[in-house]
Amino acid sequence: MISVPVTTPSRSYEVLIGSGLLARAGECLGKILENRRAFVVTVPAVRRRWAKVLLKSLVASGIEATLLEMPDGERSKRLATLEKLAEKLVKQGADRGATLIALGGGVVGDVTGFLASIYMRGVDVIQVPTTVLAQVDAAIGGKTGVNLVSGKNLLGTFHQPRAVLVDPTVLETLPSREYHAGLYESLKCGIIGDPGLFKLFEERCREILDRDQVVIEKVIADSVRLKASVVSADEREGGLRQVLNLGHTIGHALEAETRYTQLLHGEAVAWGMIAATHIALSTGKLDSVTAGRISNSILGFGRLPRMELKTTNILRRLRSDKKTRHGVVHFILPREIGKVEITSDVPEAIVRAAVDEIRKLARN
Repeated sequence: MISVPVTTPSRSYEVLIGSGLLARAGECLGKILENRRAFVVTVPAVRRRWAKVLLKSLVASGIEATLLEMPDGERSKRLATLEKLAEKLVKQGADRGATLIALGGGVVGDVTGFLASIYMRGVDVIQVPTTVLAQVDAAIGGKTGVNLVSGKNLLGTFHQPRAVLVDPTVLETLPSREYHAGLYESLKCGIIGDPGLFKLFEERCREILDRDQVVIEKVIADSVRLKASVVSADEREGGLRQVLNLGHTIGHALEAETRYTQLLHGEAVAWGMIAATHIALSTGKLDSVTAGRISNSILGFGRLPRMELKTTNILRRLRSDKKTRHGVVHFILPREIGKVEITSDVPEAIVRAAVDEIRKLARN
C-alpha cells in the first residue's frame, strides 16, 4: 500500500493507494471513525457494484454504516440534492459526531464534501473515489461544490477529508468513456508539473488504456503526489494551486454551455487543455513541437465527443467563471512539459481563435 501525505493548515491526512483497499476499508478507518458511525453516500450504479464490499468491511470492524443514495450525473450537483441528503441524515439521527463517506466519482465527492462542510456546521468526511478522475484529482484537496445554471461549482467550500482511500481495482468495472475521461486529469498533472508522468503516457499509452494494473497504479500514485504537493503548498487556491486549473477555464464554460449533458468533466477539460495549448502557442509562450506533443497525447485516448456551440456564448461564460477577477479572465498556459504559468493578458481575439479551433476539431 502506498501512502501519500497531504499537509494543510486546516488538516493533515493521508491518501492511501492499494489494490483491494476497499475490502480493507474498515481496518484502515477504524482509528478515524471515533464514534463508530458512518453514513455512506453513493449513486445507484456504484451501490450495486461496490457498496456491499465497503459496508461488509466497515461492519466487520465494528462500524455502524448507513447507506444514502443520490442521483447520478453532473446535473445532480445542485442545492436540491444537498437538501434532500441533509433531510435523510436528520431522519437517520446523524448528529455532529457523524462521519460521511463519499463512495463514488467526482460528483459524489463534491456533493458529499459540501454536505459535510455545512451539516450541523461541519462534520467529518472520508473520500472513497471510484473513478479515475476522482482518484487522481477530485477527492484530494478539500474542494467541494455544486453548480448553478450560470456556471459550474459556483457554490462550494474548502473542507479537507479525514482520509482518502484509493483502490485501483474498482476501475475494472468503470465504463470506457468514464475511464478515458479521468485519464485527461492525470495527463494534466504531467503537463503542469511531472514530465516523467507525461512521458509515461507517451510511452505506455496502450497499457494505460488496457488498464494494466501495475501501470495504472503508478499513474494514479504519481498524479496523487503531484496534486498533494500543490494542495499542501496552497490549500485555498491563493496562487500556486491555480495551476491545477489547466484546461478548466474553457472546460467549465463548455460544460455549462452544453448544460452538462454532452461532455463528461474530463472530456471538457481535455478540450480546454487543447484550447489552452493553442493560446500558449499563439502568444509565443510555447513552441510548436511541445504543443504538438500535448495535443497528440490528449487525442491519443480516442475521439473526444462532438459539440454544437457558439464561440460568443463560450466567451460570455468565461466572464462569469469563478477564476475571473474584476472582469479579467485568467488562463493556465503550458510553457513546457512540466511547467505552466498563470496569465491574464490574453487578447480576446486569441481566445476566440482557440475556441474556434476546438469547435472545428469537435465537428471532424
